Amino acid sequence: MKELVILSGKGGTGKTSLTAAFAALAPNMMLCDADVDAADLHLVMAPKIEETHWFIGGNEAVINPEKCTACGRCIQVCRFNAVTETENGCVIDSLDCEGCGVCVDLCPEHAVDFPRKTCGQWFASTTRFGPMIHARLGIAEENSGRLVALVREEARKRMTVEQQDLLITDGPPGIGCPVIAAMGQATAVLIVAEPTVSGIHDMERVADLAHHFKLPAMVCINKYDLNPDQTAAIEAIIRDRHLEFVGKVPFDPAFTRAMIQGKSIVESFEDSPAGQAVRGVWENVSASAAMKKARLC
Repeated sequence: MKELVILSGKGGTGKTSLTAAFAALAPNMMLCDADVDAADLHLVMAPKIEETHWFIGGNEAVINPEKCTACGRCIQVCRFNAVTETENGCVIDSLDCEGCGVCVDLCPEHAVDFPRKTCGQWFASTTRFGPMIHARLGIAEENSGRLVALVREEARKRMTVEQQDLLITDGPPGIGCPVIAAMGQATAVLIVAEPTVSGIHDMERVADLAHHFKLPAMVCINKYDLNPDQTAAIEAIIRDRHLEFVGKVPFDPAFTRAMIQGKSIVESFEDSPAGQAVRGVWENVSASAAMKKARLC
């Protein structure tokens, strides 16, 4: 089983655009959109949803007014200031509640219920290129890391059953819990870097994370021609860290025109400079040492 996880350390670098293009180029693959907080791969893939499942993540404290005596104990122990006292007793603000359960355990009247909480949905779909597992976390909901782990686990299960060769995962931005959940047991990660100061900093953070989990890391530079000096700095970092460089993609308005059409750049503008560059990046990724090693396992 091979899985390529596409990361960047920040949003807006082009992860989803590259994921969509790779889906069009890779034979016998499955897609997974692990950016559950702001999923957008479906905008290009136009998936046909075949299954919808609720995501139950964590618990939410709710005070039973019939049992509450307004003793104020829950207000004292809540570290998130989620409890307020009203004329009718104490009330918990669901937006402030972190679901820690301290008030549930310490309420002397056992007046705090702790029901399971529905935080979002996940979907099994089909696209014009193959199956896709994706999700949508509810507004202001927590546990995105758990939902990422769930969609990846489901994708890997179905990949085995349907005998796909490759799982391409569009990862979340940053280096936090959702990213860590998206990286576990991956074959390799592809870091999409952009030639800016913040882009370089975030690329290094993801590279550190991949190194920590002993995952092979490849790097491609998107919009490289917007700042040649920063591009040169990224290339130097790649050499110093002994990362695998798989190519660079120029800034090209064809990306936006393709997205407006609901397609990847290699479908609508394959002969454009960016379209040709993306195809080259994919060929380098496919031929990389990490992916070749996975074939032999």
